[in-house]
Amino acid sequence: MAAASALSRVGHKVLLLEQHQTLGGLTHSFSREGFSWDVGIHYLSEMAPEDRVRRLIDWLSDTPIEFVPLGSVYDYLHIGSAEPLSLSRPFEAQERDLKDRFPDDAEAIEAWTQALRDGQDAMLKVFPTRAMPEIAGDMLDWWNRHAIEKWCARTTREVIDDITDNPALAAVLAAQWGDHGGRPSKASFAIHALIAGAYLPSGSWYPVGGSAAFADHIIPTITKNGGEARAGVRVTGLVFEGDTVVGVRTDDGTEFHTKAVVSDIGARETIDTLLPENCGHDDWIEEIRALPPSIAHFTLFLGFEGDVEAAGATKANHWIYPEGKVDAVWTDAPDGPPPCMVASFGSLKNPAHDPGERQKHMGQFLVWADWKTVEKWADLPAGARGDDYAEFKRRTEKTLMAEYEKHFPDLAKLVVYRELSTPLSTVSFTGHRKGAFYGLDVTPERVVSDALRARTPVPGLFLAGQDVASPGIPGALWGGLLCAGTIDPKVMRQFRG
Repeated sequence: MAAASALSRVGHKVLLLEQHQTLGGLTHSFSREGFSWDVGIHYLSEMAPEDRVRRLIDWLSDTPIEFVPLGSVYDYLHIGSAEPLSLSRPFEAQERDLKDRFPDDAEAIEAWTQALRDGQDAMLKVFPTRAMPEIAGDMLDWWNRHAIEKWCARTTREVIDDITDNPALAAVLAAQWGDHGGRPSKASFAIHALIAGAYLPSGSWYPVGGSAAFADHIIPTITKNGGEARAGVRVTGLVFEGDTVVGVRTDDGTEFHTKAVVSDIGARETIDTLLPENCGHDDWIEEIRALPPSIAHFTLFLGFEGDVEAAGATKANHWIYPEGKVDAVWTDAPDGPPPCMVASFGSLKNPAHDPGERQKHMGQFLVWADWKTVEKWADLPAGARGDDYAEFKRRTEKTLMAEYEKHFPDLAKLVVYRELSTPLSTVSFTGHRKGAFYGLDVTPERVVSDALRARTPVPGLFLAGQDVASPGIPGALWGGLLCAGTIDPKVMRQFRG
């Protein structure tokens, strides 16, 4: 949507095709029995009126999206048996929170704050290269090589180990890794700094009306400028003239011809599902195929009736690590206890939500997991996975609900509806291999990869979305804008300031 809207703004006629029945990608919502959930958003950063990301979204939108702040505290960390720790903005407040909890580690905490700033700055030096010609991007990488080597090429764990040998503090510093999906032992620290640090200047925000507001406000920019957005259309291949991409082919055989094709399905998925065999560009293809997918997840969507705030629900999210192990995913589903969970309450964040007389509210309970837990059913279509998959889901739901009751006993009593999604649901809706919610894993190799530039070596084919920039909604926004700017440099004027 970002790429399509940006190109529409500078005079291009754009056709946007979405395979799902609802426009918006992972910002769409779904409803069941009077409850509605936002599937891909738990909070947003950089949405204060003076923030650049907010200004860019305003430019993309036909009418401005309204965002509301969620308060000074945006996350609670529950690590082992320690008292919950609140994370608040700005930088100075979070430093104070950490020093109050770890008074003997003031120097390490200050070093961490500076590392977040430096790591974020290093990542922002990489972003422009995604929209540059190769030689220019290589020159900029060379100019910034020291910062890139220090922050992008090292993992979150390596940076934390240099800063502190206190395991309790180290766990806290790494705890928000689920916001980008890169485990501390594997993720580029620059990505962790970019995303964890993004909430510190102006806090967390939520769109009024929920995540569907993005499509509601951005799609009209496309249509009012002569373009079109169609849902329920699956692209199955690219149309070539010689070695140049000149269009796409859909599953009903329809062909659309165009001057440029933008793929937002993921870099690996573009290669595996759209490019024909023996199309050349083997080095580029091999480099992308060498990059692993990000983590998978289960989500228990919950519907409540009653006073959820009195029962413990908050606008801030809750990160829960019962055994204190932060760098871990669920490997023994469906019956083993998950090592990490995230609880979120979307309806409390959305001021447009009307709970009605029955006080209906919505929540999510998310667990990061190993793809292998569902891999044996991956080649079977939905509805044909058999009784053993149904039993697996039943036991998984039971396990997650038991954990929810343990951590939120009063809220559990208010649950009147629940529905489980598995990593196979992610595959069904996004096509991402191995249920990778965030696309490619945010390893140092991914961050410094030249293969993820918006302009591919295949003439006429461009990449957008998370893989071009970084995970999450802001990352997808930047990926779309960098792609649009690669196609038409007039878009780049909006990046100033």
